[in-house]
Amino acid sequence: MEPEMEDKTLELMNTSGMESQNLVDDLSPKKNTVLKLSNGPVVGSRKRPSEGNYEKEKEHCIALFDQWSEADQVEFVERLISRMCHYQHGHINSYLKPMLQRDFITALPAQGLDHIAENILSFLDARSLCSAELVCKEWQRVISEGMLWKKLIERMVRTDPLWKGLSERHQWEKYLFKNRTSEVPPNSYYHSLYPKIIQDIETIEANWRCGRHNLQRIQCRSENSKGVYCLQYDDDKIISGLRDNSIKIWDKQSLECLKILTGHTGSVLCLQYDERVIVTGSSDSTVRVWEVMTGEVLNTLIHHNEAVLHLRFANGLMVTCSKDRSIAVWDMASPTDISLRRVLVGHRAAVNVVDFDDKYIVSASGDRTIKVWSTSTCEFVRTLNGHKRGIACLQYRDRLVVSGSSDNTIRLWDIECGACLRVLEGHEELVRCIRFDNKRIVSGAYDGKIKVWDLQAALDPRAPASTLCLRTLVEHSGRVFRLQFDEFQIISSSHDDTILIWDFLNVSTNGQSEGRSPSRTYTYISR
Repeated sequence: MEPEMEDKTLELMNTSGMESQNLVDDLSPKKNTVLKLSNGPVVGSRKRPSEGNYEKEKEHCIALFDQWSEADQVEFVERLISRMCHYQHGHINSYLKPMLQRDFITALPAQGLDHIAENILSFLDARSLCSAELVCKEWQRVISEGMLWKKLIERMVRTDPLWKGLSERHQWEKYLFKNRTSEVPPNSYYHSLYPKIIQDIETIEANWRCGRHNLQRIQCRSENSKGVYCLQYDDDKIISGLRDNSIKIWDKQSLECLKILTGHTGSVLCLQYDERVIVTGSSDSTVRVWEVMTGEVLNTLIHHNEAVLHLRFANGLMVTCSKDRSIAVWDMASPTDISLRRVLVGHRAAVNVVDFDDKYIVSASGDRTIKVWSTSTCEFVRTLNGHKRGIACLQYRDRLVVSGSSDNTIRLWDIECGACLRVLEGHEELVRCIRFDNKRIVSGAYDGKIKVWDLQAALDPRAPASTLCLRTLVEHSGRVFRLQFDEFQIISSSHDDTILIWDFLNVSTNGQSEGRSPSRTYTYISR
């Protein structure tokens, strides 16, 4: 833009502005100007004179403005705005705001970019998605045709084990993770399904808090000595190790005994299985590897001098521990090719339990200590001290170690610094078994009780100790030896020769009030 032309235009603008300003200055504020002072912007009534050459000059300025390049126009407007007062800036801002807004969700489909609009809205949570549906019909169409309620539910099922479990148990999993076909319901089905899922989740959480459950009981009826020392379960089966030297496999639905594995000459004290093999440890000092499908013994490991008290295996590595005070680290190339890598020595009493991940091996002993070892090098890292008597159980995940002891307490530890984060008190005898997930700790003890604790509260140093134990479950008539749990159930075993299934999902209240005892279904099966 030529300097002379810009100056001329500004001169025209200034002339008009000066005439207007002179007129405003001549007017009495008491009569013609209203200024409202408040927390908001200042609003004034300013009148432009009806006489003069404003209209003619305005058209002339616009004609000149239209002849300039976009860059020149921007430069001119910037200079023009810089000569205005704050009051005028406010008016311009109010004028520009709606011009700068864009309904991109409506605009994208018009450009053939429906998938981008769907992808943007797919990141919304349920509350925001509900609000988005109410914006306009076009937004509602994008959400409906994009099946965004279906995608939201699928995202929750992928990331949350509670949602995944509900999808399997209530059988709406079959409508997920499929492309648009005649078998897939419309978006409205998923829209109505979402609040039902939320209601189911709230009911399950309330059942855990209030101790409402249905109870099923397996009477193992051991031949000689009674007691179920260890167990593990999945959706189809429960595998248990018994004091009478046998391993029994139970149907999870009918609770019938499907198979009995024999071969150990002592009590089966620990076990773990995957889709291919069952690995067991016994008071006969051996570790045996069994094929899940046939029950055939594939391998017998003879290394420890006394009872094998616990074992864990994962990703080609197995760790066993023994009453002989040692820990053995094994390489598992295959069920039949298992070789000893290293023996860890350092505990001064029986090593009762081990756990590990890619970083650490963690062991606990009757010597009152927890020891941490490097998984890769098998070198000693640190000792966690605090329990006043021997330690019977622990679980380790991420940075957290939770241990139970014959001092009747449970302790939470930070494995990286070795600090004790919390001591949980409540059991009256030795804490024999313990498990935790992201929400809860569940413990079983020789007092015959199972306690459910709030993990998040336990990790909060401000939480009062009285709020940590959510529920105490009492059904076993003997010492609780082992338990495992998920979002829906606890399965426990005891010296009383039973396996109990505590179901917090399928609870039949029969109109009972919350304060009354929960209804229970007892199933007695023996084979």
